[in-house]
Formats: sequence, C-alpha cells, structure tokens
Amino acid sequence: MKKYSPDQLLFRRFFEYQCNDCGGDKGFRSRRRTFSERFLLPIFLLQPVRCGECFRRDYRLIFVPVQERPLDMRKQVFSAISDQTTRNVA
Repeated sequence: MKKYSPDQLLFRRFFEYQCNDCGGDKGFRSRRRTFSERFLLPIFLLQPVRCGECFRRDYRLIFVPVQERPLDMRKQVFSAISDQTTRNVA
C-alpha cells in the first residue's frame, strides 16, 4: 500500500474522484432531483455524483473530474422498463 503525504491526500480528496463506500475511481454525473440540489448545491460548488461500481450517490466539488452519464446506459434502462410494461403476465 502506497503512503501519501497530507498534501497529496488533500489533492486526491478534492481533485480526483474516489468512492467513499467501495473505493472505486469511476464517477458519473447524477441528475439533480430536488430544489436544494438544483439551486443550493451550485452555490456551494457541489454536484451530485454516482459511483460507477457500487452506484452510491454522493456530492462532490464541481472541480472533481467525473464522466457524463453514458447514453447507452440510459437506453438500456428505458428498454428494460418498456419490456416490463409490454409483457402480459398473469
């Protein structure tokens, strides 16, 4: 395990994404849902972010580089929903 200096830890915490739950390093932008997420978080320079591995949702500084939500993931979710609604199950 590599040891980091306190300065490096501060840099990693605020300028590199790392999930607090699973330790994953791939984060995606999450949709802003509530009034506070839409209007108050930007005042504090925060954004909602979802982990790409464990799907935990968290708030990070807007300076933390994260990826946009993949379009193909959206299509998979919508197709799964439409498949469930068109099936006739007794």
